[in-house]
Amino acid sequence: MAELLNVSGVSAGTEGKPILHGIDLTVGEGECHVLMGPNGAGKSTLGHVIMGDPTYRVTSGSINFAGADLTDASADKRSLAGIFISYQAPVEVPGVPLYSFLRTICQMRPELKTTARKFRKRVGEIADQLDLDQSFLMRELNVGFSGGEKKKIEMLQLLLLQPKLAILDETDSGLDVDALGVVSRGIAAFREQCDGALIVITHNTRILERLDVDKTHVMVKGHMMAEGPASLISKIDANGFGAYEQMAVEKGYIAAAGAAPAEEADA
Repeated sequence: MAELLNVSGVSAGTEGKPILHGIDLTVGEGECHVLMGPNGAGKSTLGHVIMGDPTYRVTSGSINFAGADLTDASADKRSLAGIFISYQAPVEVPGVPLYSFLRTICQMRPELKTTARKFRKRVGEIADQLDLDQSFLMRELNVGFSGGEKKKIEMLQLLLLQPKLAILDETDSGLDVDALGVVSRGIAAFREQCDGALIVITHNTRILERLDVDKTHVMVKGHMMAEGPASLISKIDANGFGAYEQMAVEKGYIAAAGAAPAEEADA
């Protein structure tokens, strides 16, 4: 499998606050990787750093994607290169109809440009696939949507944009069983139709039950503590993250219980 993403020795954080420490992560084309860890592990931060979120600054290391160095590239350039991220809490954008938003972002992608009629047909097909009432397409982006509806909209964007790599940040958070099923179908469709790679960021295993996982990674306080096969997920499900947190204590990454707290990391 050809290499798609290579994160090498990346340290990053916000102004005056280091969060990630020497992170290495390699994802091959079409692979599904799971990024797990307790709250405050830095999982979401890593996803946002890969996406180029300007909130975070890379202080060392490099990010290569599809053979190009994107370490200093802006988020829009990374999007055009084929990286997509879904958010824990998608923002509401008053005044911007969902359909117009989708049409605009697709027109920015040469490979996705098409006639208005074909675009309307394609969006409608995806909405039906996700059990999303097409009336939502005329509403303002995420305004007044439930948590499950917002996640369906992100799945719609995922299937429409057909990225090479999708980073799904706590996509299962707050979903009921029915919404989780729809989102899982969207993820499966993405893998089948686009043969895209996935990085699934989560701290529970509900959504992972429906995925064929190639590799599992465990983070604690901004450090990558372990990498292994899909079987690591069931071990974490049974035993939690205690062993990895203890490993981080032994390596001096975090303070032992009762000691002064170590640096905080984002979720």
